[in-house]
Amino acid sequence: MTATMIGSSSVDLCNDQQKWQALLSRDPDAEGCFVYAVRTTGIYCRPTCSARLARRKNVQFHSNCDDAERAGFRACKRCLPNQSKFGNRSDAAIIAACRMIEASEEMPTLETLASHAGVSRFHFHRLFKKTTGVTPKAYAAAHQARRVREELAQGSSVTDAIYDAGFNSSSRFYEKSAKVLGMTPTEFRTGGSGQTIEFAVGICSLGAILVAASQKGICAILLGNEPDMLVRNIQDHFPKAVLRAGDARFEQWMAKVIGFVEAPQLGLELPLDIRGTAFQQRVWKALSEIPVGSTMSYAKIAAKIDQPNAARAVARACAANSLALAIPCHRVVRTDGGLSGYRWGVERKSALLNREMTA
Repeated sequence: MTATMIGSSSVDLCNDQQKWQALLSRDPDAEGCFVYAVRTTGIYCRPTCSARLARRKNVQFHSNCDDAERAGFRACKRCLPNQSKFGNRSDAAIIAACRMIEASEEMPTLETLASHAGVSRFHFHRLFKKTTGVTPKAYAAAHQARRVREELAQGSSVTDAIYDAGFNSSSRFYEKSAKVLGMTPTEFRTGGSGQTIEFAVGICSLGAILVAASQKGICAILLGNEPDMLVRNIQDHFPKAVLRAGDARFEQWMAKVIGFVEAPQLGLELPLDIRGTAFQQRVWKALSEIPVGSTMSYAKIAAKIDQPNAARAVARACAANSLALAIPCHRVVRTDGGLSGYRWGVERKSALLNREMTA
């Protein structure tokens, strides 16, 4: 059950009757939980709007502004529900919460973070996710993972890195080390020492292409002009890993990738070793759901992951994608349909889209 705490009482917002009660009291903690629309005026408002309240039979509830607008309602010009009410004040509160999480040896409780932000526990959780794209818990986990990687990269012992990053037991860290680092801590600290990366370089109509795989699956598909440059890219990423030519099974994967470049209607089903932050993985999952021959704007991807104001962050996640084609960031375009930056060149992006559109 979802509840917003107000002093010692709680207001549940599970159904329309409870939302109506919150609306009658103009409950400020209902902000961000829903909007209400009036059938007789065609307008939707915030729960705290000061406009005269319509009759219950003429009111319907929507989870967000997009839902209300899809139903044919327009935003109220008094309370401006489709614009941020809190502005810089809420942004500052979330930034302060992030700094608190980063500075703490252990994850602060949700109650502590909400108290410092000056809002209810429930509203803080929603506001944090809306602003950052992840929950406070996921943000803390990502920060811990980043600290471990930084400590190991600087030569710290595995034990020191684990505890300096805030893990209060080595067993807790080792349970998730493969997910955090993509390999064991010792392998990461030594630049992939002991890890084997299979790879192959080929030539396709887009230029040079490199496919690399760990034991878990394909970990990189890179495009470029010079094969040697792509190989150096993998060597720089895993300076002490064993790099070896792919076997017969790997050659089949390579053939699938090149085949997809030339005939995208064939699809591309491969085991993947995907490494990225929680936010990046949410974006990449959304990209993977765009059908062949279709495109989606950065803004629509942001809305799809419930981050309508994160179009720029979505663009950065696309730029960080090292699995070209398998995670189809080439299918993301500007709001006006124009092509924007692509890690491997806008010309390649255009060529891929043209083939998919005409396939």
